Amino acid sequence: MPRPTALCAILALALAALTMTSRANPLEDELGRSEVRIWSEAYPIVEGLTIAEMHLPERLERLGYERVSRKPERSGEWFWGNERAWIYRHAHRLAGEDIDAELIGLSLRNGDGLVVAGLTPEGRLHGLSARDAAWLEPELLSESLDGTRAVRRRIDLDRLPTHAWRALLAAEDHRFLEHSGVDARSIARALLANLSKGGVAQGGSTITQQLVKNRDLTPKRTLGRKVSEAVRALALEAEHDKHDILEAYLNTVYYGHVDGLAIHGIGTASRAYFGKSATQLTLVESATLAAIIQGPNRLSPIDHPDAAKERRDWVLSRMEELGWASASDVAAAKRSAVRAHETPPRPPPAQAFVRWVGDVAEELAPRRLEQGRGVIAETSLDAVLQHVAEDVVRDGLDDLRRAHPRLLHEKLQAALVAIDVETGGVLAHVGGDPAQHEDRFDRVRLARRQPGSAIKPFVLLEAFDDCGEQAPLTPATRVLDAPLALTVTDGEWRPENADDRFRGIVDLRTTLVDSLNVPTVRVARWCGFDATARRLRQVGFGVPEDAPPSMALGALETTPLALCRAITVFATPGVIVDPRPAWRLERPGGRGLENITRRAHRVASDAAAYLVDDCLRDAVVRGTGRAAQVARASVRGKTGTTSRQRDAWFAGHAGSVACVVWIGLDGAEPLGLSGGEAAAPLWQRFMQVAALARPPREVPRPDDLVVRWVDEETGRLVGDGREGAHAEVFRRGALPDSKRWWRIDEPLPPIE
Repeated sequence: MPRPTALCAILALALAALTMTSRANPLEDELGRSEVRIWSEAYPIVEGLTIAEMHLPERLERLGYERVSRKPERSGEWFWGNERAWIYRHAHRLAGEDIDAELIGLSLRNGDGLVVAGLTPEGRLHGLSARDAAWLEPELLSESLDGTRAVRRRIDLDRLPTHAWRALLAAEDHRFLEHSGVDARSIARALLANLSKGGVAQGGSTITQQLVKNRDLTPKRTLGRKVSEAVRALALEAEHDKHDILEAYLNTVYYGHVDGLAIHGIGTASRAYFGKSATQLTLVESATLAAIIQGPNRLSPIDHPDAAKERRDWVLSRMEELGWASASDVAAAKRSAVRAHETPPRPPPAQAFVRWVGDVAEELAPRRLEQGRGVIAETSLDAVLQHVAEDVVRDGLDDLRRAHPRLLHEKLQAALVAIDVETGGVLAHVGGDPAQHEDRFDRVRLARRQPGSAIKPFVLLEAFDDCGEQAPLTPATRVLDAPLALTVTDGEWRPENADDRFRGIVDLRTTLVDSLNVPTVRVARWCGFDATARRLRQVGFGVPEDAPPSMALGALETTPLALCRAITVFATPGVIVDPRPAWRLERPGGRGLENITRRAHRVASDAAAYLVDDCLRDAVVRGTGRAAQVARASVRGKTGTTSRQRDAWFAGHAGSVACVVWIGLDGAEPLGLSGGEAAAPLWQRFMQVAALARPPREVPRPDDLVVRWVDEETGRLVGDGREGAHAEVFRRGALPDSKRWWRIDEPLPPIE
């Protein structure tokens, strides 16, 4: 029976009045008990970095700031001049505290770009040093713990065409403006239906009740839950107006799955199903979206167009019956077939990382998640660096395919992980080719591959620190590079250098810089294969008890994350810092669940770790890692290439960032490229941004290290600046013998 014309007019005028002006919606800032939010790291603004290095404009744009031509007067505005920048930071929550909106001033000076020379106000972030005196608020990464929800496109109610929200009300709750959150008529009708069925067969829920159910309650269909739903709906309507409730509902309601991703909100649904903004929805499209809410996957216009049309035509009839659409418009709309112009929805960034955070939440709060309760996670991810990392991996893999056409039809994959060497925070995490977002295998944490020569720095760490029962070695220690045969379980093993050449006698610095295999094995044998294996286990590699000597060349399995964790020992130096993807878990209401503290432990002396790190610097300057050089940053790193070139690696650090890149084929077939050819260029592209965007940091040289000059022919100490000699770093108590001026000295004997 048609509604009275007067009531229709009142309804239209009331909602029109509600949508006259755009305004903040406090209801959308409040999280329901079942909602999930995963936030990026709050970005520290650091003195000494330039505006460009920090990617400050891009970060502000991602956070929704508006650039203005004057000093900001309200939150969400920013100004950038030649001598001063102002950012009126949004209010946000961080580290368990509500942070008010605040005006931040940055004084600038001209250098290599506009350099931040001063900061206000003062503050601290998750273990970062006090120099990080200001920050930008976190960016929302995901609204699910498994990364399967599409990025939500929020839209203001006042920007929607009238028929968009009218179609929704016609389908779900045409008395929305008349009731106070619970519709007695609908409940009575549903109660009769449920009694006749002997269970809960019909809900009779209002839009307010559905919003409460989606935000606060589990999906169980019980009488107790319906009562709770009704009580909460009444309370919600007492606190918020109809505009806010309808807008929140439109921005959160579930519209089914498209391309494997859950679609929530009318803005996301409009893009996914029709390839357009919700502001451009036609009457037919609006009725289709309103129709599918009843059974989003059963009524999908993509998979079930006939069922969707039947429900859509019913919605159109209801709109005509209610006086919200003319008979001619409805008739024309019904003649249209259901046509979905499917546009793959945007997947959330860092899907593999988000799933890792979900695993952490499940481990720390299992009962809460089992009950369907929500959680807030403050993570360590740098949203801009994650975007850079995904672009670098995607473009880098495309470049490799173009340069090597034989890879076009192979399962070429990559992994990239970067962590802060002080806090252990995971800054970027790419678990595979970002172009294949349906691939859910996280190669950062789960792909176990041989690291090849990337293991060699840790062999030298043992040599420089303890060297088993021998005296510790130095970067100037001489070692023989000549054919070697070792007896192993299944016969004889003869290691070879990658270029099939032997160089005679070399020092240990050259051994690492040029990634020589045979001298590395000789060093491991000299210190003891058991001692070397213990050191590798100490830094986190899974070395079996009966490991063969080839472990010294990377004949063991590890993951990119484990290698990145291990590489922190050289940046600290001597301390392993455990990666952590999140700082804190909270309930949606704000009460804390868990603080995830920094975990680190010493595994080597600072002197030994520094000596290896100094050799790693040379490996990039003049060795196998030359392709990883970063402008205006001191890089330390090592390539890794496995047998038959199956895997290509680069592992290293610069500034306050450690990073590992792996490239290979999922089936472990030969890639045919070395770490320097495939992995180092991708590492360089990422770190060219990351090393400069994060707080600067130098590896401190321990006090017990000194620089002395070494004769290149004998390995003996000589006077500073002597021709045919070079400077080398030593422990004070572990200096080689000096060359005596009154006699001809024999060269120091090499390790054989």
